[in-house]
Amino acid sequence: MTLYQNLADRLREHIQHDFYKPGDRLPSVRQLAQEHGVSISTVQEAYRQLEQDTLVEARPKSGYFVCARNKDSLPSISRPPQRPLEVSQWEEVLNMLMIRSNNKGVQLQHAMPDMTAPTLKPLLKTLSDLTKQKPELGLGYADIRGTEELRTQLCRLAVASGCQLHPDDVVVTSGCQEALSVCLRAVTEPGDIIAIESPSFYGSMQAIKAANLKAMEIPTHPETGISLEALELALDQWPIKAIFVTPTCNNPMGYTMPDDKKEQLYRLAQSYDIAIIEDDIYGDISYQFPRPKTIKSFDTDGRVLLCSSFSKTIAPGMRVGWIAPGRYRDKVTHVKYVSSSMCPVLPQLAIAKFIRLGGYAKHIRQMRQHYEQQRDHLLRAIKTYLPSDTRVSYPDGSFILWVELQTNIDSMKLVEACREAGVGFAPGPLFSATGKYRNCFRLNFSEQSAEKREWAIKILAKVLHGVDTQTKL
Repeated sequence: MTLYQNLADRLREHIQHDFYKPGDRLPSVRQLAQEHGVSISTVQEAYRQLEQDTLVEARPKSGYFVCARNKDSLPSISRPPQRPLEVSQWEEVLNMLMIRSNNKGVQLQHAMPDMTAPTLKPLLKTLSDLTKQKPELGLGYADIRGTEELRTQLCRLAVASGCQLHPDDVVVTSGCQEALSVCLRAVTEPGDIIAIESPSFYGSMQAIKAANLKAMEIPTHPETGISLEALELALDQWPIKAIFVTPTCNNPMGYTMPDDKKEQLYRLAQSYDIAIIEDDIYGDISYQFPRPKTIKSFDTDGRVLLCSSFSKTIAPGMRVGWIAPGRYRDKVTHVKYVSSSMCPVLPQLAIAKFIRLGGYAKHIRQMRQHYEQQRDHLLRAIKTYLPSDTRVSYPDGSFILWVELQTNIDSMKLVEACREAGVGFAPGPLFSATGKYRNCFRLNFSEQSAEKREWAIKILAKVLHGVDTQTKL
């Protein structure tokens, strides 16, 4: 990495961690050159990089200033139907999932982490060694709650999110999807109503469908998350059994709810005496420091069921997730038993060692920085090539973002046209119970190279350019 890139990254980190706030004047070129022992041209190039990222702006005879975020370019606040609905869209979700088997072109629809990172090599070596040296560990039954080694390490990780857990408070699952499904079945009966953000992860929607529940979609802000006012109105009007949220590095919008709103959400659930199912699968790859708190960290009476996994931080193929179910531990353990009994042991032991020896912390530090750079590159490409009225989210973490186009664009038809040109993305209707957000879609910026992603955005722009704005695509 060059000197100007190092300097630009340092300044970028200061800006994103609010050391320099929007509107602040940044140090002069000469001052930075002296402080960092670099040339004037190095500082100028660093500032030029930050200008391209729309993080700073140059003002004549005044210097460089931190840009204010353009809130007008963020996606609109969602306005879902104001009644509980049955979830549909399974066929569309299945069709998209099957594309993984034909991975030609640039596929940006799957929320997959970068699994080529060299920081994963110690984990792979540990897993290989266990398979060779102690293969018998992978053949027999084990603790239904998961290995004690892993549960102990999960409790250590939970401290960063504000939680104080004991290994007996944790149940290991086969990924986060099973964790969410188990929690839904543990706190509901068929026909119950679940309050959920809108848009929301299609896997969450399909878990609601599989449990024969109804989804009450709640209006959601692209920066601060679920509307507590709208949620309270819904709680007054409908017999909602639980609240299902992804408040940290949300999928698909990318926002992180402020801590005070998380606590207010918990107090609201407490006043109505209902459960909260909290999906924290992206929490560890938040760009913020310190890592954001979970709603679970405010939980004093065990009503929050915290779910997560290593599918987004390490690799989905490990199939290691977990639940901190609070007061619902016995019910969750029973549902987990009848669902899949125990989880494979070797991946649990390998990940536990990876955490214990510091490999996980090192991996996460590098991936946070990597994904943040990838986000900035994709945002630049979107700003450069897509229509000027395109709205796009600004993720606080993870590796996905949400794009909103003109209302006359149908993303279900757009995705078909782009797929023929070798580009895939996740169309908006998958993230709603009834197929809303037809002019929206989700992009992943972790797997492909920057060059391939930029090519994909150019193809998308080319397809959009051929659309007659008077008719739907």
